[in-house]
Amino acid sequence: MDSRHLRALVAVVDHGGISAAAQALGYAQSSVSAQLGRLEAELGVSLLVRAGTGAVPTEAGARVLPHARAALALEDQLRRAALGDRPRLRVGAQESLAHAWVPDLLAAAAYAGTGPGADVELTVADRATLERRYAAGELDLVLQYDNGARGLGPHTVVGHDRTVLVAGPGHPLAGRERVTPEQLLPYEFLVAERGCTAEMLVDRLGRDLLAGARLTTLQGSLSALLRLAGHGHGLSLLPEPAVARELEDGELVELRLTEPLRPVAILARRRPRPGPGVEAAVRSLLAVVGRVGPAARR
Repeated sequence: MDSRHLRALVAVVDHGGISAAAQALGYAQSSVSAQLGRLEAELGVSLLVRAGTGAVPTEAGARVLPHARAALALEDQLRRAALGDRPRLRVGAQESLAHAWVPDLLAAAAYAGTGPGADVELTVADRATLERRYAAGELDLVLQYDNGARGLGPHTVVGHDRTVLVAGPGHPLAGRERVTPEQLLPYEFLVAERGCTAEMLVDRLGRDLLAGARLTTLQGSLSALLRLAGHGHGLSLLPEPAVARELEDGELVELRLTEPLRPVAILARRRPRPGPGVEAAVRSLLAVVGRVGPAARR
């Protein structure tokens, strides 16, 4: 079976059509169509069906697709092994998590155990992008916070972080010893991801309270969110490591609620990749995330 045919199938599904796939692969559209035709003839089934201006997998195509991705990944590993290259670990992380952990994560993965581990390809993105790329087979390991949403799929809890509500030092609530959830209502909430952080707010503070709250989303810019919060433009609920430096420097202050906020779990989703270097890198990386519990981070 020609791997080019498998690559054509994956590209058409990922890009939504033959024309876009041909452009991404650098082939003529007729060449991609021919490769797909040969693959369908070899397997004896139809793999794609036209849908509007694009193409989607048939039932048989949906069954074949994950195996095609796995075969292409193995081909990539084979080529790297033949060239003597170190294995590659494709890691995805939410910005609020990567903000605090990236230097330690990269160091742990790059030099795992007692020798060189793996080359790390790090993607920092929002939850939806990470889930889409993981499902597409483009990421081997995803690290994200549990926001209380359901339907995540198989995952492992690898650590916990304190959840903190923060504001700028000049905010009207900043000087209070304790704050009730009801006292938060007049103020705007700054959230890092549409849906994700809002779900975490609901999970921590209650749906009834958040029904009347004003939310401003700063998609893909945690640093901008922290600056706005520091200048008094809103409150934000975040994992403590994401704001540890700002709290220490006095750029932000923690608002302590009458009822303590529950810690947030750090979740890992991974697909096995053969090779001792990759496994050692994954173990070292997860150890960095999980070695400090929420009590130690207070």
